[in-house]
Amino acid sequence: MHSKLLLGSGVAAGVLMPGLILADGATRPGYNLWHHGASQLGTGERWWLLTLTFVIGGLLLIAFAAGLRRALHPGKSATWGPVLTATAGVALVLAGVIPTDPALGYPPGQPEVVTAAGRIHGLIGLVLFVALSAAAFVLARRLRETSRGWALYSRLSGILVIVLAFAAGIAYRLDVQGTLRPAPAGLLEHASLLVGFCWIVAIGVRLSRTAR
Repeated sequence: MHSKLLLGSGVAAGVLMPGLILADGATRPGYNLWHHGASQLGTGERWWLLTLTFVIGGLLLIAFAAGLRRALHPGKSATWGPVLTATAGVALVLAGVIPTDPALGYPPGQPEVVTAAGRIHGLIGLVLFVALSAAAFVLARRLRETSRGWALYSRLSGILVIVLAFAAGIAYRLDVQGTLRPAPAGLLEHASLLVGFCWIVAIGVRLSRTAR
C-alpha cells in the first residue's frame, strides 16, 4: 500500500473518531460530556456506534503505524514510534470489543456494577493513553532533526495526553466516592483523546508531504 495512503489513515482516524464520539455523546439522552467518559457510550442505547468507532479507528491507527515505519525508516524512532502507535491502535480495537461498565448514572436506570470486563477495559484504556503519549515523545526525537518547533509540539502533546488522562481517572474516583460531584472526568478524558488525535493528524500531514 502507498505510504501516503497509510499515513492518511491516521489523519482519517484523527478526524473521524473525535467527531463521531462528540456528536454521539451530544445526542444521547442522559449522557453528559462533562461527566461521562467516551467509553461509557458503549453501554447505552447506541452502544454499537461506539464499538464500531473504536474498532475502525484502531484499525486505521494500525495502518498509520505501518505508514510511520515506511516514512521514518531508516533513522531515529523508526521502530518504537510505529510500535507504540500500533499498540494504541490495538488497544482501541480491544476497547471497542470489550465494553466498560455502567457508571456515574449512565446509562440511566441501569445498576452501577463492576465486572471483569469492565476492569479489563480500564487496563486497556491505560495502555491506550500511555502508548499514545510515549509515541509522541519518541517521535519528538526524530522531528527535532528538522524542526525544534515540531519536536516541542510533539513533547507537549505527549505530556498533555497522559496528564489529562490521569486527571480524568482521579476525577472519576472523586465522583464515585462522592467527594466531588459532578467531577469533570468526561471533559478531561475527551480533552486527552482530542489532543492525541490532533497530534496524529498533524504528524500524518507533515510526514505525508515528504513520504516516498
